[in-house]
Amino acid sequence: MSYSFLRESKLYIVYGENKYRIYTSSAITFNQTFAEESYSVKTLHDQSKMFEGSSITKANPASFSFDVPLTTEKDDNDKHWESIILTLASDLSSNILNSFTMYVQTGSSTFKLEGAIITSASFDFIPQNQFTMRVEGEGTKLTRAGDEDFDIDAAESISSNAPFTIDSSSAEEFSTRTPLIVYPVVTLNDGTSRNMDNILSVNLNIQNETEWTPYETLQDSLNSTTMFPSAHTVGKRIISGEIRQYQTDNNVGQFDDFSTSTDLTITAKKVSGDTDFFKIQINPAMYTARMQPGEVYTQSYDFRSLDNTDTVSTQITEYI
Repeated sequence: MSYSFLRESKLYIVYGENKYRIYTSSAITFNQTFAEESYSVKTLHDQSKMFEGSSITKANPASFSFDVPLTTEKDDNDKHWESIILTLASDLSSNILNSFTMYVQTGSSTFKLEGAIITSASFDFIPQNQFTMRVEGEGTKLTRAGDEDFDIDAAESISSNAPFTIDSSSAEEFSTRTPLIVYPVVTLNDGTSRNMDNILSVNLNIQNETEWTPYETLQDSLNSTTMFPSAHTVGKRIISGEIRQYQTDNNVGQFDDFSTSTDLTITAKKVSGDTDFFKIQINPAMYTARMQPGEVYTQSYDFRSLDNTDTVSTQITEYI
């Protein structure tokens, strides 16, 4: 008997006609649950007594999550290897997210998640940690596609691993990934001077509030055929986060600040080389500041974008 270890799992995303190998940390989960409906049943021997029968014909949306360390390398199109994840999390068309197929290969199985979408992408700008994107999402149907040798290319009719082809070899498998540590630089411009030095950490979250359309037919329910969600719509997108700052003599007067119209720019600078790696501009944005007493006094700025009509990729001026 052999066991499947999570650390040995490989994650692949198929989007369009391309297959992407996504290098994650060990934090990867995926599952799907089913909805039960109970009903009263009379017994043959005593019509006054009833017991509860059960019917399971509906599947809830599948869920998944994983953490992706952002790396410095780029592909042949001058995009970072992990930029496809950010594209799938940010681009909207008629309130519909781009869907993809996700495969997870373990030591004994290959699991397939169809109709997957990314509902949340979070970034932590903390100088002591690797710059990582935490991803959560949902999908329509989770199945076991085959064993560990399942051919994803053949199943998805992919003739090559474009755009990851170098001398007929899959560059996604052999290219190096170099994670990095960044520190945050923040500017707040609401018409007044704001001291944004001594930043302790920044969190940025892209949240897509999604509603799934159930696929239900009377015939399938009577035949006990499992019905899976069929489509989704994004009702609201929220770009928000928190900026945490040490309180000093230069910024002590900002502990009760607030603004409903400010230009916020967050930059992740490489600790090694002091150059920009990731930058996003949120304009207009609102924020409220609150003081947090502790051994060291800090203050936090809770912010949220006020205009979510543009695609997020247009607000990111570095990385993509």
